[in-house]
Amino acid sequence: MNVVAHRNYTRAIVVGRATMDVGIVPLLLLVVVAAMALVEPHFYSTGNILNMVRSASFLAVVACGQALVLIAGGFDLSVGAVIALASVLAAKTMAWIGVAYPDEPGLAIAAGVLAAMASGAGVGLVNGFCVAKLRISGFVATIGTMSVTLGIALILTNGIPVYGLPGSFVQQFGRATWLGLPSTIYAALSAIALLVFVQRRTLLGRYIHAIGGNPEAAIVSGVSVFRYQTSTYVLSGVFAALTGLLLTAQVGSGQASLGGDRMMLQSIAAAVIGGVSLRGGVGRLEIVTLASLFLTVLTNALNLLRIDSRLQPVLLGVILVVAVALDELSRRNSALDRHEPT
Repeated sequence: MNVVAHRNYTRAIVVGRATMDVGIVPLLLLVVVAAMALVEPHFYSTGNILNMVRSASFLAVVACGQALVLIAGGFDLSVGAVIALASVLAAKTMAWIGVAYPDEPGLAIAAGVLAAMASGAGVGLVNGFCVAKLRISGFVATIGTMSVTLGIALILTNGIPVYGLPGSFVQQFGRATWLGLPSTIYAALSAIALLVFVQRRTLLGRYIHAIGGNPEAAIVSGVSVFRYQTSTYVLSGVFAALTGLLLTAQVGSGQASLGGDRMMLQSIAAAVIGGVSLRGGVGRLEIVTLASLFLTVLTNALNLLRIDSRLQPVLLGVILVVAVALDELSRRNSALDRHEPT
């Protein structure tokens, strides 16, 4: 395939995905918000709204990274474990350097951030190599790295939170407010904006859609599947590690219990509810971010209504199954439309 045809192919993939409608996520969000206005006035309190937005921003960062992997035809079950490992490594590094250099909190913070981000990139690189190079199923490969990563986090902490973080990291970043909003929200929104730019305006974004939409055609057109599919896993790991940092700054300690299965499941649910296809090639990160807000608002509403916490994962599972079923029906209808005689 020549260069012009190659460019036209990848451009057509992206344009086709970009013209998708926003789905029912905004409507679902509006319904939940309107219903809570009638039954629970505390839902609209300033503190509750800020808590929801903060929690949604954490989930959205992980979900957008997860979405890139799904769009490229992969699967990443290790994001929750990466959050835990990043939190532990960041806290331990900051605490150790804080003791060695008590007058250099900036050095401790920088080293902790670097350690956390490196751990996320490392896990993502291993995932990408196993999937793109060794041709191991993304489901199997990331289950393996999830187990190893979480095990390392538990070994490093023995299940005990790690304290000793610099006060400026916790007070001036994790728990501070800028212009009335928690500072972590600005960090999360900046990260999401960067990923949206990558998806919509860079060759990496085009190739991710091309690989997920039709891997064989992408290979024929000269796209390096190994390079770009591995890049999605690295990005997913890095942004999961960023979430670990944001959560660590908020709670004031490194914990191996942060993230876990719940964050992994919610990130996949947010991506799928946001229109990302589990078969790859389809998805918009802006809608995934909105879906993250919807899930957070729904969880908050269930808590305020005093719904048994044991039933909430059941509801999340039902929503996820319905979203996958709708995705499959949509694909079948599209396939039928393409094959109808004109």
